Amino acid sequence: MSTIGTFTIRPLNPEKDAELLHRWVTHPKAAFWMMQDARLEDVEREYMRIAAHEHHHAYLGLHDGEPAFLMEKYDPRHVELVGLYEPEPGDVGMHFLVAPTDRPVHGFTRAVITAVMEELFADPATRRVVVEPDVGNKAVHALNEAVGFEPEREIDKPEKRALLSFCTREQFEAARGASA
Repeated sequence: MSTIGTFTIRPLNPEKDAELLHRWVTHPKAAFWMMQDARLEDVEREYMRIAAHEHHHAYLGLHDGEPAFLMEKYDPRHVELVGLYEPEPGDVGMHFLVAPTDRPVHGFTRAVITAVMEELFADPATRRVVVEPDVGNKAVHALNEAVGFEPEREIDKPEKRALLSFCTREQFEAARGASA
């Protein structure tokens, strides 16, 4: 999606990026992130916790060099989905959040999720990406399906009812080819 611009991804710096993240995760459009009432210290503490975690990582996504999205990847054998499904070798869990904007660009969020998936599949060990968005988040379900995710079933997590979905490398490539 070169018409949208260039995406790069760097590790999140919880201390330097906390103010930016706080604006994003407390914005009304980030309701499904479940941090609406978080204070700056809460956001910094949460991302310090993730930074210290062996199986959970956070990244800042840049669009043409400017912060534009948050990406998290995790090992579902150890984080988020423990005991809720049977992980397979090469499974990688993912969350993403596009920064709120007053000037939305058509196709931008789809370009972001595509960049996130490309980043995850750049690791040859990644065989399948796992997501567990809120069942009520219809917009993200449509985006997930557009890049190749197939819903498997609803699951109950402590904080939400979620739609467990999977996307193999082959499904992602097929979805990318179909949209080209």
